Amino acid sequence: MLARCSSGALRGLQALPVTVEVDIAPGLPGLRVVGLADAAAQESRERVRGALRNGGLRVPLTRVVVNLAPADLPKGGPGFDLPIALGLLVASQQLAAAQVEGLWSAGELGLDGRLRPIRGMLALAMAARRHGARALVVPAANATEAALVEGLPVWGAQHLLEVVGLLRNPELAPASPPAATEPPPAAPAPDLAEVRGQAHGRRALEIAAAGGHHLLLVGAPGSGKTMLARRLPPLLPPLAHQEALEVTQLHSLAGLLGEGAGLRQQRPFRSPHHGCSAAALIGGGALPRPGELSLAHHGVLFLDELAEFRREVLDQLRQPLEEGELWISRAQQRCRFPCRVLLVAATNPCPCGWYGDPDQSCRCGEAQRRRHWGRLSGPLLDRIDLQVVMRRPEARDLGGAYRVGRTEPQAAGESSEVVAARVAEARGRMAQRNPQGAANGQLDGPSLAAVVDPKPDALALWERAISQRRLSARGAERVLRVARTIADLASEERVSSGSIAEALSYRSFDRVD
Repeated sequence: MLARCSSGALRGLQALPVTVEVDIAPGLPGLRVVGLADAAAQESRERVRGALRNGGLRVPLTRVVVNLAPADLPKGGPGFDLPIALGLLVASQQLAAAQVEGLWSAGELGLDGRLRPIRGMLALAMAARRHGARALVVPAANATEAALVEGLPVWGAQHLLEVVGLLRNPELAPASPPAATEPPPAAPAPDLAEVRGQAHGRRALEIAAAGGHHLLLVGAPGSGKTMLARRLPPLLPPLAHQEALEVTQLHSLAGLLGEGAGLRQQRPFRSPHHGCSAAALIGGGALPRPGELSLAHHGVLFLDELAEFRREVLDQLRQPLEEGELWISRAQQRCRFPCRVLLVAATNPCPCGWYGDPDQSCRCGEAQRRRHWGRLSGPLLDRIDLQVVMRRPEARDLGGAYRVGRTEPQAAGESSEVVAARVAEARGRMAQRNPQGAANGQLDGPSLAAVVDPKPDALALWERAISQRRLSARGAERVLRVARTIADLASEERVSSGSIAEALSYRSFDRVD
């Protein structure tokens, strides 16, 4: 007898429908899975047989063939365990075909019949709703995640026998999924007020947050590069609902959502180690998964010790940073992952870290410094809007941080809350003026030309800077984007020469004739 169940296979950020066909025919006992399944999906035959037997259900003692259609779509993971088990029950007449008609299911089975959560459930739920599923059966640990898709009934279950009971008595299906588990109390966000001195760096951080501009911090050890970078997320506006859905979907694909977790509400902050591979940073694999770049979507990607990354790894960032998305191509598929990130990078000026420091002498030779900077290609640096050289704080900046009898530092500058309010106001102006409400750092050439509106003296200063600094067309446009953000922070309708001059001050590595 032939039975069919519906499920889905992950392909990049999306899930595509898969029909699980189960055929019981005369022959030697055995279960074979066909349809371009990976090792984890092939091993489902052992998990399914164990779950059926230990759950007191009948295992067909005959030849069974499971086909995952379409046959040319690569399929991976243990999520096909549940639809294969349901197909076997229908094919062996332990369930009626009408009971699984229009029903989608996905989940991993233990040998005792328990249902274990799988990654990518949010994408599967979106595909189920898109293709008109009457309900989606998932492990109970995935039910809250799947229920984020509105208009799709979700049945969560702990055990295969519980699923069988729901199919035989649909009126027992829960009316609503369990509520999301409360996340553990988050540690207090680091406050910008704790940063002493570094007025130039603090201002660059505010501009980066307001306009979505990439930022490079260069300075000696202890100058506060990492301290500043980790105080960027609290300055960013909260995630919109659609943005939160995309972030949650990407983290689900990577298997980073906890059991019973709901919608991600905080912007991600990812800080990969400088020894990571290209696949870890960009994404990849036989069945591609998102890398650190995509996991930082709508958030911050912090690359500490930038010059220690391998050049071939960094150069793969160039196109995704420009386009806000990346494509991973394999022999049998091509997957898209979004990566609209705010890049913050930090590096020392030389291998020993003291080049240019007034108090410490550099021990590196010219050749060593050239090799150090040689890992950063010109095209990559050209895509970073703000390039800031940071100096170590002076004693007068640090003095007074602690007083006799005090155990906590005394705040010295504006807090993150005050700066975030200015950033939110600037973002509001961009949302009303820019196409699709994009931040200034995301505007393309025609959109930028329509909104930048420089004053005549500002335009003349910009043109002189292009000639004197030998800016590329991309670099020249980035100066205008930063200047437009500076004007928005100052509530100016037109870009002034002061905004252009300040934007040029954040290009520390241009050659000036």
